[in-house]
Amino acid sequence: MSDDLPVPETRVLAVASHVVSGYVGNKIAVFTMQSLGCDVAALNTVQFSNHTGYKQVKGTKVTAQEIADLYDGLKQSYLDDFDMMLSGYIPGAEAVQAVGRIAEDLKAKAKQRPGSFFWVLDPVMGDNGKLYVADDVVPAYKSLLPNADLILPNQFEAETLSVVGSTMTSTGRARAFKIRFPALDAYFSGTGDMFAALMVVRMRQAVHETGRGLEGTASWLSPDAVGALDLPLARAAESVLASMHEVLGATCESMKAEVERAEAQLGAGDAKRMHLARSKAAELRLVRHLGSLRQPKTYFKAQKM
Repeated sequence: MSDDLPVPETRVLAVASHVVSGYVGNKIAVFTMQSLGCDVAALNTVQFSNHTGYKQVKGTKVTAQEIADLYDGLKQSYLDDFDMMLSGYIPGAEAVQAVGRIAEDLKAKAKQRPGSFFWVLDPVMGDNGKLYVADDVVPAYKSLLPNADLILPNQFEAETLSVVGSTMTSTGRARAFKIRFPALDAYFSGTGDMFAALMVVRMRQAVHETGRGLEGTASWLSPDAVGALDLPLARAAESVLASMHEVLGATCESMKAEVERAEAQLGAGDAKRMHLARSKAAELRLVRHLGSLRQPKTYFKAQKM
């Protein structure tokens, strides 16, 4: 492992949306994971001009059959040697099931080597109390939960799925922790995708650094004697939130200046153009803040519940 990279050589299959302009889905996830040393194969579930927060978008969605065909293409050329998988936005219940079958296949391949494959599932379904997928997507996601190693729902998705956290002991008891960090008074897009991508890398790093042989343990579950604050997930979450806070802080600064310029140019009369300008200003400032991804200076400590 190179001294300046946080993880050993890691191949990741990233299944998520793609936008031509902006940073959501695989557009942010692939860049984030590659910047931290992962070899990422991107299977894009949509091809959109921009994210839907702009309230106008052009593009296409990939069907369940196309998802299956793309994975079959990887398999036939022996390109399915993945260490980890990150799944994000998937358009429709059938497509969710298709992605679930991919994860099942990769897990079956790794069955003889426990811990050699790890699936991070981001069940993208909605936010702020509202679903933005069809109702039949919810039970489709629920059917995948038992196979996922780490689940990253937001608060609304967690309530919808009623999932148990990924910090359990061998008997199913949760090992809970909390991390306090400052709130930023702004709206962003792509934060969940960035969080999930960073978690892939930092979880792998934390498990590798424990020295407890967790990389050879199913789902990388720590022994029951390990307390909540010493879990790899706690260490990973601390690093992830540090990077997130720095990138979002930089985005806030740039956003304010960009919105002020737009208001001066457009005035108050063109509401549609101002909405588009605000949406563009809220795109995460990631490319020019690689230092915040790799070595954030901020630090938030996990605490007991």
